[in-house]
Amino acid sequence: MHKPRGFTLIELMVVMAIVATLLTIVTPRYFAHLERAKEIALRETLAVSRDAIDKFFADNDRYPATLEELVDKRYLRSLPTDPITDRNDNWTLLPPPSNLQGEAAELTSGVWDLRSGAVQEGKTYDQW
Repeated sequence: MHKPRGFTLIELMVVMAIVATLLTIVTPRYFAHLERAKEIALRETLAVSRDAIDKFFADNDRYPATLEELVDKRYLRSLPTDPITDRNDNWTLLPPPSNLQGEAAELTSGVWDLRSGAVQEGKTYDQW
């Protein structure tokens, strides 16, 4: 007598239930980790870009007019990409504060700092 080979419907349902339970546990952790990785990448991008702005100022005695100028003069390899939005055109560019004491008028223009333009529920990336 020949027995049919294969799985029964009950066995398949048990395996599917176990897989569904594991996915229910793992999925929220995965997305939380993904969000945290993007935030860490944003902090690093901001630090590198701000360092490039400071080096440009130290070399040229003025702030860059745009982020593109940092790329043109090789302070950055390319325009920084915001890891939260995956775009490089949504940065909020801040001019130098007008209360810099003893600074010339031309030093109060240009890109002094940049902030993320990302808008996410409950997150204030524009304050970093």
